[in-house]
Amino acid sequence: MTDLHTVEFAAVLRQLTARLIASDDLDEALEDLVETAADLVAGACWCAVTLVRSGGPVTAAASPGLPDTLLDTGAGPSMEAIRARDLILADDLALDDRWPSWRPQALAAGVKAVLAVPVDIDSHALGALTVYAAESGRFTTDVGLTTMLVAEHAGLLLSAVLDRGRRASVHEELTSALTEALTDGETVNRAVGIMMVQRGCSAEAALDVLRGTAARLGLPLTTVAERLVETVEQRVSP
Repeated sequence: MTDLHTVEFAAVLRQLTARLIASDDLDEALEDLVETAADLVAGACWCAVTLVRSGGPVTAAASPGLPDTLLDTGAGPSMEAIRARDLILADDLALDDRWPSWRPQALAAGVKAVLAVPVDIDSHALGALTVYAAESGRFTTDVGLTTMLVAEHAGLLLSAVLDRGRRASVHEELTSALTEALTDGETVNRAVGIMMVQRGCSAEAALDVLRGTAARLGLPLTTVAERLVETVEQRVSP
């Protein structure tokens, strides 16, 4: 690489890092990766990220205008890059006889060259970053190397994004559970207060009555408490 190319490459990595480092949404991060990778190639091009998860291969992100016929679900360069864990290059599809079911569709869509490199996010999400060019000869050695390095760097960042997303999801679930528990506790406390007034008993005795009722009916304590509170509220409502 020349010094100028090194500077440009460092700028690409900084741009990608800045976009992904604060994100906790994997889909949004993949869109950023697609947009960044598309800028690596001169001329008209498209980019897509294919991921393989438990349900099979899916196109997780794609450039606007990418023809659906290019999406690779098993018979094209993206899946080959995932299986081989290596760079797959066809710099002139008109002269390349690989992917017999996929290549004619690509040529018909105006794609003349394709470059696919693996992206490893974690053990549950493997993928490929694929760039499609409208002209042959666009994928120089520097472009191929840069794309590989960007994909490797992106894999590390996307793994962190995925972890943040999981933590955010867990936090949301815990918050919801805590809110529900606090709400349930408030309902039970209100029911205990009602029982204390109705029976003229202590809080402990009122709670025992509610628990006994819940056990006899085979219902959760909170359900019995809710029904008691609702019944009293209906009686006092005008």
